[in-house]
Amino acid sequence: MILAELEVYHSRPVAPTRRVALGRRNLPVDPPPGFGGILLGGIVAANVGEIDPDLLPDLSKLTTQLENGLRISQPRLRHRFQKDTVGLQASTHRLLDEDEVLSFSFDHKGDPAQQVLAAVYAAGELPARHRRAVMGTIRRAMGWSGPIGPELITALAGFNTGVTWSTHALTHPVEWALDVLGFNAVVAAGAPAGAGARLDGGTGTNGNGGNGRASDGNGAGPSKGDIQRQYRRMLIDAHPDHGGEAEGAAQRIADITEARRILLG
Repeated sequence: MILAELEVYHSRPVAPTRRVALGRRNLPVDPPPGFGGILLGGIVAANVGEIDPDLLPDLSKLTTQLENGLRISQPRLRHRFQKDTVGLQASTHRLLDEDEVLSFSFDHKGDPAQQVLAAVYAAGELPARHRRAVMGTIRRAMGWSGPIGPELITALAGFNTGVTWSTHALTHPVEWALDVLGFNAVVAAGAPAGAGARLDGGTGTNGNGGNGRASDGNGAGPSKGDIQRQYRRMLIDAHPDHGGEAEGAAQRIADITEARRILLG
């Protein structure tokens, strides 16, 4: 399944001019950075290491200018950004979901600077309310030094690296965190709000429905105390030293620890 897609138009290596344009885009970014932001960050991380280091300060400046909606002088990174795609070659980059495992599919045509510029310009055309978060994701990608794979996807999504996270966790982090700590099950059984209602007000429409934090005890979400107590109980139950199954213990402990971080902010 294609979760996000960016089509990039660029001049061919033998062309006398260096040009970049954007084509077809499917870049969902709500809640940010969303699958679109992860894809844009992945494109940057996969190509930025091949760019002339002397051009990186201008790239950083460009992200700030686009984030703030400023007029962009041309060319940038020795390439001119344009709307016209006539005579340009196309590359298509995708973020894919195969059995709850996310992966990148990159079309390695053109110059690396062209692909990075396209990703940054695509982020600059996002709605203002999401642009800052996605540009932050791109800046993290600019400093990435690891492999271009699952660990990068996890980092770009804002999760702790080193373990595997499901598509549900990356898409609806608060809903996922409530499920991991057992609060959604409590709500389904009809418990009072203070004992574990959703942080997103009960809609469950996306993982960023509320502000991603525990309530103060008067709102709809579980209190910080509820979360801390449930976390400690589940951590003890999951640990092999306290009778938990050794197989898969690292992932279970990582899950409940990450769920706690998400809910407490």
